[in-house]
Amino acid sequence: MQNRYWSSFVKNLVPYTPGEQPKVNNLIKLNTNENAYDISPSVLKAIQTNTNNLLKLYPDPTSQALCQSLADLHHVQPDQVFVGNGSDEVLGFAFHALLKHEKPVLFPDITYSFYPVYCNLFNIDYKTIPLTGNFKIDLEQYDAEDACGIVIANPNAPTGLLIDQETIRHYLETHPEQIVIIDEAYIDFGGKSIIPLINQFQNLLVVRTFSKFHAFAGLRVGYAIGNTQLIEGIRRVKDSFNSYPLDRLAQIGAIASVKDIQWSVNNARQIIKNRDYLINALSELGFTTLDSKSNFVFTSHPKISGEELAIQLRKNKILVRHFNLPRIQNWLRITIGTEKECQILIQVISTIISTN
Repeated sequence: MQNRYWSSFVKNLVPYTPGEQPKVNNLIKLNTNENAYDISPSVLKAIQTNTNNLLKLYPDPTSQALCQSLADLHHVQPDQVFVGNGSDEVLGFAFHALLKHEKPVLFPDITYSFYPVYCNLFNIDYKTIPLTGNFKIDLEQYDAEDACGIVIANPNAPTGLLIDQETIRHYLETHPEQIVIIDEAYIDFGGKSIIPLINQFQNLLVVRTFSKFHAFAGLRVGYAIGNTQLIEGIRRVKDSFNSYPLDRLAQIGAIASVKDIQWSVNNARQIIKNRDYLINALSELGFTTLDSKSNFVFTSHPKISGEELAIQLRKNKILVRHFNLPRIQNWLRITIGTEKECQILIQVISTIISTN
């Protein structure tokens, strides 16, 4: 569909396609990597307490209190923290502020599909680097001499595979002239953050989200941590677009979640336990499942296509994510649900496999 009032630029845009948010009751929703468990009661209490007439006032445009909470959490300074309306917005600002150069930015061919969307939106040149045959990211293939920087989701999505800290450190040591953006949306489900290295490497920016670990998908809070000059560059873009990206209740809720961090830690431990169960159960059914360190698994069966299995699961009111893309069209990304949801999923898949 096109409209005669659209600019030529808009006519050529290919927007990001988010995961389905169905309006159907009694679904087991395992398609968008939301946290399987509830948000901290402390967050709900803080939001309820602050739902008052102060909402008529604009929020703090710098989110100073939240930046301080995150700085304390990660042992950095507040001016090394930038917060925004979800990590998607933070990434968008970072792409625009740091990656629009004559040389292209590099990222994997199979990764978070918003990256090429940002590049097309902001007219940023980019080049994709193929994953290895077993879907891993090989940083030795990222020839930074011909690039302005790299963007790596760690763990990667949709594979869930993790790059260890030392591999990233080595890349930073050998490529000081290029921006390195590490998207840690899923790091709290089995990896170690690279944030402790930001004071050693001026070219490192780490982007995080509250949507997964903190169960904040409906509140939209994300942040970046890096040296003050990188943060200032991102802030300049933000203040040229929207001075108030993060609303008052989101800031208050996020601060409460940081204070009650153990709640999220406990939920993550349960998700990891459920993930281990799901990987083992899928293996017993003949699936090949990658060694995920995220809150989802990436899996494939030799006797039924990913598309067909997704269709059959949907008929049983279970939603998963299928990507009709080269190399991964026979794979499914399945969010880790509650223990009961994972058990039901395995029961339904077992029935589907036995009848095919």
